[in-house]
Amino acid sequence: MADVVRYSDKDLQEFKDIIDAKLVEAREDLDLLKGQLDHSDDHGTDDTGRSFNMMEDGSETMSREEMAQLAARQEKFIINLQNALIRIENKTYGICRVTGKLIQKERLKLVPHATLSIEAKKAQG
Repeated sequence: MADVVRYSDKDLQEFKDIIDAKLVEAREDLDLLKGQLDHSDDHGTDDTGRSFNMMEDGSETMSREEMAQLAARQEKFIINLQNALIRIENKTYGICRVTGKLIQKERLKLVPHATLSIEAKKAQG
């Protein structure tokens, strides 16, 4: 029976450390975005004038929508990172879900939640 090609436990630990660090950052970013969304109606002391509030209404709506989109993307990113941690636990991390080959280390360091090799990604697009 042929050995399953996978990353070594040492490599998996290295990727886990990278993902853990990215998760901390991603959660902090998400908290900041949610905080801005929750408090976007609270104006500081600089903008107490009524004319300022009226000028800001249009751009504030746009920035709230953008922030909501960013928050949704950040939540998806966090889920993808958490799924990558599950693959590390299962020792299936870094294996392309299309080709079954190992995804290059350089790619995984840049995109630690990747499930496709460059080869498979190019074939998709």
